[in-house]
Amino acid sequence: MDPNELNRLIQEAEQEEHEYYQQYYANQAADVAAANPPQRIRRYFHRDREGADVRLVRDYFCDEPRFPADYFRRRFRMRKDLFLRIVNALAARDEFFQERPDATGRQGFTTLQKCTCAIRQLATGQTSDMFDEYLHVGESTGRECLKRFCVGLRKAFGEEYLRQPNTEDCQQLLLLHEGRHGFPGMLGSIDCMHWKWKNCPTAWRGQYVSGHKGTHPTLILEAVADYRLWIWHAYFGAAGSNNDLNVLNSSHLFNDVLKGKAPAINFTANGRQYRMRYYLADGIYPKWPTFVKTLNMPQDPKWILFAQRQEAAQKDVERAFGVLQARFNVVKAPARMWYVNNLADIMFACIIMHNMIIEDEGPNAADWFDEDNPGSSTSSSPPRQGAPPSMRERIEMRTSMRDTNAHVQLQEDLIEHIWAKFG
Repeated sequence: MDPNELNRLIQEAEQEEHEYYQQYYANQAADVAAANPPQRIRRYFHRDREGADVRLVRDYFCDEPRFPADYFRRRFRMRKDLFLRIVNALAARDEFFQERPDATGRQGFTTLQKCTCAIRQLATGQTSDMFDEYLHVGESTGRECLKRFCVGLRKAFGEEYLRQPNTEDCQQLLLLHEGRHGFPGMLGSIDCMHWKWKNCPTAWRGQYVSGHKGTHPTLILEAVADYRLWIWHAYFGAAGSNNDLNVLNSSHLFNDVLKGKAPAINFTANGRQYRMRYYLADGIYPKWPTFVKTLNMPQDPKWILFAQRQEAAQKDVERAFGVLQARFNVVKAPARMWYVNNLADIMFACIIMHNMIIEDEGPNAADWFDEDNPGSSTSSSPPRQGAPPSMRERIEMRTSMRDTNAHVQLQEDLIEHIWAKFG
């Protein structure tokens, strides 16, 4: 064979081999790239947090703010002194609310910016990035501000503003309700409120949907409120498919009574002495002496008057729900959080601030007392001191709390008492 022809064939073979390996490695690289897509790069927005802080202070927190006190009250839902009390408490407890430099050495958001972002979300029920234009707080940071704010509020003020009424509180409540409504021995009104859960997991939807409350999943709040709308008992998290009676069976409303830690209540109705407490309730609640309900289709004038007074007084808790939802629209709008514990933090934080506002702005319970007619209701220290009650004593207390005959007797005595006082 001609040497030139041989060299040509060798060169062609080498070229084909080279092209083959080039294509092979290119295909391998494409497969690797397809299996490992490039990481998404997070977009960065330069937010003028320093300028936003200056503007916030100039608008509301300087010596001569741009907006007056009534504007602050409307937008922050509370007076400035109360808001600053919350701000200082959170900054002292959680370093997240303290102004600190970030990884680049630039100063982070101030305590006022973070707390303002959280309170605006609770007040308006808007998304966490709604206030980015004014406060320059991003979506993820705003969401974190909301969560930390609610958790910190429960830790700082929950013991005081979510407490069960003590002896002094019970005495004030007894005098308040006997003076305003005419019911001796009444501690408050009880009812439940449903909160729509927009982001309820699909697998859980069935247990959170109630037929008489629509087709949306809901979470239930059981609450006891007094005439001033102070919420003394709050139990949250029951699935929306439950009714008020199911929620009562799982709540902690009577735990202190069964443990002997609750203050002793004494009152007189129609000349009969009672040693118990009760709440005004609607028709679904059981016929226990701890609940006083209205009468269905009353005919006698005494019954009609009692039903009118009971239904009017029982609206206290309904008014409390209405004020809570109007003040903090987040518990009125459908909930967007994914986890029940986060929603519970939000609900309890709103209740705490609701009670703080009542204490700060509303009249004291003693302002409603009728000094000329103090009434017959009294509260004393818990009857049980030291060792907890035995199982037998608990069963006896539980049985007495569910005595239907005692419920009927109490209702009859209250009917006569109301007629003698208002008839």
